[in-house]
Amino acid sequence: MLETIAVILLVLWLVGLVSSYTMGGFIHILLVIAVVVILVRVIQGRRL
Repeated sequence: MLETIAVILLVLWLVGLVSSYTMGGFIHILLVIAVVVILVRVIQGRRL
């Protein structure tokens, strides 16, 4: 499920790069959050 959210955020981030700068900052923040969540999940997965 997190991978799906990450893909959606990546697509929205790319749309933000193509579109104006108004939503670009918000999309970048969401992308950073998605990357952090995925990294935390990978690190926790290695521990288990």
